[in-house]
Amino acid sequence: MEEERQGDAEKQKKKSVEKKICKRCKGTFDVSSNTPSSCRFHPSFFVSRRHDDQKRYYELGPDDPPYAAKFYDCCGAEDPDAPGCTTDYHASYDD
Repeated sequence: MEEERQGDAEKQKKKSVEKKICKRCKGTFDVSSNTPSSCRFHPSFFVSRRHDDQKRYYELGPDDPPYAAKFYDCCGAEDPDAPGCTTDYHASYDD
């Protein structure tokens, strides 16, 4: 009987520290501590094209080629390593 309790306690402990990889931010996270602000990511792609006329994040100079602008389509960040502009729960590849 005591051995069963210890076995259950060990299973519970393993379950509570279950680590997974997030498909959005590629970071490792603990499933039991996943909150709505745990993951920071860009919901759009890093693109190389003219900015939409409605979103003037980047001004091309007169000598710039038409696709000199490189940015995240969601927020306009021009650094590919910029921190994400959106937060949400981590999403694992298993979900």
